[in-house]
Amino acid sequence: MRIVCISDTHNCNEQINVPDGDLLIHSGDATINGSSAEIAAFDAWFSSLPHKHKIFVAGNHDWLFERDNALARSMLDDSVVYLQDSSVEIDGLKIYGSPWQPRFFDWAFNLMRGPELAEKWRLIPNDIDILITHGPPKGILDEVPRNWGIENTGCEELRKRMEQIAGSGRIKLHVFGHIHCGYGTHDEFGVKFVNASTCDEQYRPTQPPIVFDL
Repeated sequence: MRIVCISDTHNCNEQINVPDGDLLIHSGDATINGSSAEIAAFDAWFSSLPHKHKIFVAGNHDWLFERDNALARSMLDDSVVYLQDSSVEIDGLKIYGSPWQPRFFDWAFNLMRGPELAEKWRLIPNDIDILITHGPPKGILDEVPRNWGIENTGCEELRKRMEQIAGSGRIKLHVFGHIHCGYGTHDEFGVKFVNASTCDEQYRPTQPPIVFDL
């Protein structure tokens, strides 16, 4: 299966050249402010793409999915699978998605580091093939330059859970975004990690979709 990964498209939509594939994954921040108009525009573009399967997980900018989840879900075309602490099976692959991340200012789907996030990550089944989250695990494609050096901004509890799940030997791919400057891929624990952030730090869609064959 050819998997195409994008994230953090932030209303750029038609500016993005999305390659062909079997499964298209968007790991959040489709919008800037998460308004109904932005969600509608995103769905019109995303659902029109030719990929047989399309999955979306909300991000911290996609406010409508937290404020009025039922309304936001109703605005997505039937061809789009929305995952929020839930899973779907596609062509024998079990895929789980979750939008939460460590508190970052006062955006959507924020939880405190530690027990609050650990409780969400405990919901991730051990027997998954693909994990989609909006944010990265600690120390993996999560580096942000600061005045004092580099800060790893990912979630410690998500990393712990990933190490546990990887021990089963089944999970193959973890897709996320959120940290625009962390764009790229990394292999660890026998898992392919993909930070698919499409927009760079200036919110320009300069970082191409990442394609992975599974």
